[in-house]
Amino acid sequence: MKELDRENIWRRADGSGRPLVHTYSIVARDPETGQLGVAVQSHYFATGSIVTWAEAGVGAVATQSVADPAYGKLGLDLMRTGKSALDTLAGLLASDSLKSIRQVAMVDSQGRVAAHTGSSTIPEAGHIVGDGFSVQANMMLKNSVWPAMAEAYRSAKGELVVRLLAALDAAEAEGGDIRGRQSAAILIVEGQGTGRPWHDTIFDLRVDDAPEPLLEIRRLVSIRRAYIHMRRADVASESSDLDTMEREYAAAERFIGENPEMRYWHAIALLGHGKTDDGIAMLREVAARDRNWVELTLRLPATFLRADSSLTERIRNLLK
Repeated sequence: MKELDRENIWRRADGSGRPLVHTYSIVARDPETGQLGVAVQSHYFATGSIVTWAEAGVGAVATQSVADPAYGKLGLDLMRTGKSALDTLAGLLASDSLKSIRQVAMVDSQGRVAAHTGSSTIPEAGHIVGDGFSVQANMMLKNSVWPAMAEAYRSAKGELVVRLLAALDAAEAEGGDIRGRQSAAILIVEGQGTGRPWHDTIFDLRVDDAPEPLLEIRRLVSIRRAYIHMRRADVASESSDLDTMEREYAAAERFIGENPEMRYWHAIALLGHGKTDDGIAMLREVAARDRNWVELTLRLPATFLRADSSLTERIRNLLK
């Protein structure tokens, strides 16, 4: 491409309002659970609003460089019809006159992967396609960023969210975006869709503007894990599986840290199952930091807490 042509393309892209999301990201499918995910970090405000796309049972997409969000929307639409990630990306690139400045990666529900780094993306830029994943980066400080991401993802153990975060950390350790850090996002969905995206989405977290976005996204992942465990505890409580309920609430409390939310609802569950002394003791512990939790308890409807007059009095006494 002639230098003048490259300059004109960049001018057109910038002038048309397309976001210049120079960044590093990973798309992946977990072969054990089928979960599909995409994670990203960039020196660009609210990168997750542009780069990350995923749908349960369909696939995941990262669209960046001079990003066109249509790759996310149309990519998922085409993969939903059964097209592979490779065929989907090839078809979209064929109709894109600005493909030389795009960087896109896709993984479908069968773990098939496709990636593209345009010839005019700003160095250092490149991608690596592996077994069920792709890492990609542009405008990096060094060309070792995406190889480090691939190695970190392959080496990491545990849940998909853990391995995606490991890849992001490895990129940053290699110098990351030449401009520094600003935002991050992680989106993980179930391997099979139910038609209820609010149920199928496991993680949908964004740090739009922060000095250390990867530290913040890890903190949010921990909080989200707490709520996942609390939901499991609630399900166990409804079926009177108290051993599982206790185990899941304990896990939720570990992940949430100083926030009393999980401890409070654990106390309410204990009271609801007739474990009055244990529930009151736990509620007293929560109330020691903020008496408003006791006031909230007195306002709960009967569906939350089937309290007789003696239990209500014991709860009220916590305010004295």
